[in-house]
Amino acid sequence: MKKVFIEGAITPEFIAQSLAKHQTKHSIGAHNIFLGQVRADEVEQQKVTGIEYTCYEEMANPKLEAIREETFQKYNLTCMHIYHSLGLVKAGEICLFVFVSAKRRKEVYAATEYIVNRVKEEVPIFGKEILDNETHQWKENH
Repeated sequence: MKKVFIEGAITPEFIAQSLAKHQTKHSIGAHNIFLGQVRADEVEQQKVTGIEYTCYEEMANPKLEAIREETFQKYNLTCMHIYHSLGLVKAGEICLFVFVSAKRRKEVYAATEYIVNRVKEEVPIFGKEILDNETHQWKENH
Protein backbone atom coordinates (compact mmCIF):
# COMPACT_ATOMS: atom_id res chain seq x y z
CA MET A 1 0.00 0.00 0.00
CA LYS A 2 1.23 3.45 -0.88
CA LYS A 3 1.77 5.97 1.91
CA VAL A 4 -1.28 8.25 2.12
CA PHE A 5 -0.83 10.24 5.32
CA ILE A 6 1.55 13.20 5.48
CA GLU A 7 2.38 15.13 8.64
CA GLY A 8 1.27 18.75 8.25
CA ALA A 9 0.17 20.57 5.11
CA ILE A 10 0.74 19.21 1.62
CA THR A 11 3.17 21.66 0.09
CA PRO A 12 3.19 23.11 -3.44
CA GLU A 13 6.67 21.56 -3.83
CA PHE A 14 5.29 18.08 -3.05
CA ILE A 15 2.51 18.57 -5.61
CA ALA A 16 4.99 19.80 -8.25
CA GLN A 17 7.30 16.83 -7.63
CA SER A 18 4.37 14.45 -8.03
CA LEU A 19 3.54 16.00 -11.40
CA ALA A 20 7.16 15.96 -12.55
CA LYS A 21 7.48 12.21 -11.85
CA HIS A 22 4.80 11.52 -14.47
CA GLN A 23 6.47 13.31 -17.39
CA THR A 24 8.33 10.14 -18.37
CA LYS A 25 5.09 8.12 -18.62
CA HIS A 26 4.26 8.66 -22.29
CA SER A 27 1.07 6.56 -22.34
CA ILE A 28 -0.68 9.17 -20.18
CA GLY A 29 -2.84 11.69 -22.03
CA ALA A 30 -4.65 13.32 -19.11
CA HIS A 31 -4.15 14.16 -15.45
CA ASN A 32 -6.68 15.51 -13.00
CA ILE A 33 -5.95 16.94 -9.57
CA PHE A 34 -8.18 17.71 -6.63
CA LEU A 35 -6.74 19.91 -3.88
CA GLY A 36 -8.67 20.24 -0.64
CA GLN A 37 -7.80 23.46 1.16
CA VAL A 38 -8.61 24.49 4.73
CA ARG A 39 -11.12 27.34 4.70
CA ALA A 40 -11.17 30.19 7.21
CA ASP A 41 -14.85 29.61 7.96
CA GLU A 42 -16.65 31.60 10.61
CA VAL A 43 -18.09 29.53 13.45
CA GLU A 44 -20.10 31.29 16.15
CA GLN A 45 -18.38 34.60 15.35
CA GLN A 46 -14.93 33.01 15.51
CA LYS A 47 -12.69 32.44 12.49
CA VAL A 48 -11.20 29.00 11.78
CA THR A 49 -7.41 29.40 11.77
CA GLY A 50 -6.62 25.75 11.04
CA ILE A 51 -7.71 22.15 11.38
CA GLU A 52 -5.97 19.48 13.45
CA TYR A 53 -6.41 16.18 11.54
CA THR A 54 -6.27 12.77 13.19
CA CYS A 55 -7.25 9.32 12.03
CA TYR A 56 -7.24 5.72 13.07
CA GLU A 57 -4.71 4.50 10.50
CA GLU A 58 -5.33 0.80 11.22
CA MET A 59 -8.90 1.32 9.93
CA ALA A 60 -8.17 4.07 7.40
CA ASN A 61 -5.43 2.30 5.44
CA PRO A 62 -7.47 -0.81 4.53
CA LYS A 63 -10.40 1.43 3.56
CA LEU A 64 -8.13 3.55 1.35
CA GLU A 65 -6.67 0.42 -0.23
CA ALA A 66 -10.19 -0.82 -1.02
CA ILE A 67 -11.10 2.55 -2.56
CA ARG A 68 -7.92 2.40 -4.62
CA GLU A 69 -8.57 -1.13 -5.90
CA GLU A 70 -12.25 -0.47 -6.64
CA THR A 71 -11.37 2.73 -8.50
CA PHE A 72 -8.86 0.90 -10.71
CA GLN A 73 -11.54 -1.71 -11.48
CA LYS A 74 -14.17 0.92 -12.29
CA TYR A 75 -12.03 3.35 -14.33
CA ASN A 76 -9.29 2.79 -16.87
CA LEU A 77 -6.55 4.69 -15.00
CA THR A 78 -2.81 4.61 -15.45
CA CYS A 79 -1.94 6.07 -12.03
CA MET A 80 -3.71 7.16 -8.86
CA HIS A 81 -2.38 8.91 -5.77
CA ILE A 82 -4.20 9.95 -2.60
CA TYR A 83 -2.52 12.03 0.12
CA HIS A 84 -4.14 13.42 3.26
CA SER A 85 -2.64 15.56 6.01
CA LEU A 86 -2.41 14.65 9.67
CA GLY A 87 -1.68 17.19 12.36
CA LEU A 88 -2.20 20.92 12.06
CA VAL A 89 -3.03 22.43 8.68
CA LYS A 90 -3.53 26.21 8.71
CA ALA A 91 -6.27 28.05 6.81
CA GLY A 92 -5.21 28.39 3.18
CA GLU A 93 -3.03 25.27 3.21
CA ILE A 94 -3.71 22.01 1.34
CA CYS A 95 -4.94 19.00 3.35
CA LEU A 96 -6.08 16.59 0.58
CA PHE A 97 -4.34 15.86 -2.71
CA VAL A 98 -5.89 13.41 -5.18
CA PHE A 99 -4.01 12.92 -8.46
CA VAL A 100 -5.19 10.57 -11.21
CA SER A 101 -3.84 9.84 -14.68
CA ALA A 102 -5.22 8.00 -17.70
CA LYS A 103 -4.99 7.82 -21.48
CA ARG A 104 -8.12 9.96 -21.86
CA ARG A 105 -9.58 12.93 -19.97
CA LYS A 106 -13.08 11.50 -19.46
CA GLU A 107 -11.74 8.83 -17.10
CA VAL A 108 -9.77 11.23 -14.90
CA TYR A 109 -12.71 13.57 -14.29
CA ALA A 110 -15.07 10.82 -13.18
CA ALA A 111 -12.44 8.96 -11.15
CA THR A 112 -11.35 12.06 -9.24
CA GLU A 113 -14.87 12.86 -8.10
CA TYR A 114 -15.48 9.21 -7.18
CA ILE A 115 -12.30 9.04 -5.06
CA VAL A 116 -12.82 12.34 -3.26
CA ASN A 117 -16.43 11.49 -2.38
CA ARG A 118 -15.50 8.04 -1.07
CA VAL A 119 -12.59 9.36 1.01
CA LYS A 120 -14.78 12.06 2.59
CA GLU A 121 -17.67 9.65 3.28
CA GLU A 122 -15.89 6.44 4.30
CA VAL A 123 -12.40 6.99 5.67
CA PRO A 124 -12.11 7.62 9.43
CA ILE A 125 -10.29 10.96 9.25
CA PHE A 126 -11.32 13.53 11.84
CA GLY A 127 -10.75 17.27 11.91
CA LYS A 128 -10.80 19.50 14.94
CA GLU A 129 -11.25 23.14 13.94
CA ILE A 130 -8.95 25.58 15.70
CA LEU A 131 -10.69 28.92 16.22
CA ASP A 132 -9.01 32.31 16.57
CA ASN A 133 -9.96 32.48 20.26
CA GLU A 134 -7.92 29.25 20.69
CA THR A 135 -10.98 27.06 21.30
CA HIS A 136 -11.51 23.83 19.37
CA GLN A 137 -14.49 22.01 17.94
CA TRP A 138 -14.93 18.89 15.83
CA LYS A 139 -15.47 19.67 12.17
CA GLU A 140 -18.66 18.48 10.51
CA ASN A 141 -18.38 17.24 6.90
CA HIS A 142 -21.05 18.51 4.54
